[in-house]
Amino acid sequence: MPTLARTAAGLALGTVGGVVFHALALPLPWMLGALFVTMTASVAGLPVQGPARLRPAIVAIIGVLLGSRFTPEVMGQVGEMLVTLAILLVYLVVVAVVVVPFYRYVGRQDWTTAYFAGMPGGLSEMIEFGEARGANVPAIVLAHSLRIVVTIALMALLFRMVLGHDLGAAAMAPGPALGLADAAILTASAVLGALLGTRLRLPAPTFLGPLILSAAVHLAGYTESAPPALLVNAAQVVLGTILGCRFLGIAPVMLARAGLLSLGSTILTLALALVAGLAMGRAAGVGLDQALLALAPGGLTEMGLIALAIHADVAFVALHHVARILVVLVLAPLALRFLPEER
Repeated sequence: MPTLARTAAGLALGTVGGVVFHALALPLPWMLGALFVTMTASVAGLPVQGPARLRPAIVAIIGVLLGSRFTPEVMGQVGEMLVTLAILLVYLVVVAVVVVPFYRYVGRQDWTTAYFAGMPGGLSEMIEFGEARGANVPAIVLAHSLRIVVTIALMALLFRMVLGHDLGAAAMAPGPALGLADAAILTASAVLGALLGTRLRLPAPTFLGPLILSAAVHLAGYTESAPPALLVNAAQVVLGTILGCRFLGIAPVMLARAGLLSLGSTILTLALALVAGLAMGRAAGVGLDQALLALAPGGLTEMGLIALAIHADVAFVALHHVARILVVLVLAPLALRFLPEER
């Protein structure tokens, strides 16, 4: 099938998945529904493809949405965040010490592959570093892709089934009406933010740039509006479809083995996140649900959406994920020299 037809098929299946999950009142229905249906289709070998070229525009929309939740009250949390960021640094070191050996000994991977598969950094950065050092790139891709999928699923279930939060579309309360001036400001935040983020070489530039500009205009009081719900739901369907179609061509046996490894490593990481979250609560009075979202090894965009759905402090969650990505980005190549020699 032509690329356009495969992409259309992927989006159609993603939309069906979102509608079904929404009808069943499942958590994060538009993103998770699209993700699981397209992932199943990909593993089954159906001719589907994610609209990867749309991802920059999609994450820019979500960046503007999350930026709209930054309020002047955020500036009063600087002291609290210094304490929690220090806890985050210790947590990242412990995660590396625990999860990298898990991939080495349980996953039976070489040390270099295990290192970049187990480090809680961004997918593209870990792939780039691993490939430059001769690691098994498909194993790293599977590890990080599944880490994000497993984390989203586990966190959604935790907040829905255990903590009783509503993670449906209705949980995202609408903001003030969107006028023409507001629409222009939000559009400019998305476009200019993406360009500036790319120029400044920020991690996840088309997401962080719009988020920062959107936060700035909201903190300055130029607008109180957010992107409309229909646009946000459509963005989640596209994002879920892109994530699900990453598994195209992966053999079911390989996916099952990688899935078990990812489940084990994610449970280990979330257990450590629970301990660090309790420490954040004791040291800075941060709620456990908010701390878990700030520490969970999921994607910045995806954890931000869950924070938005449960009305957590999006700024707090986003800041800690940005710090996580930056710390791993800087320290991962430097710490590689301390790995044991292969035998």
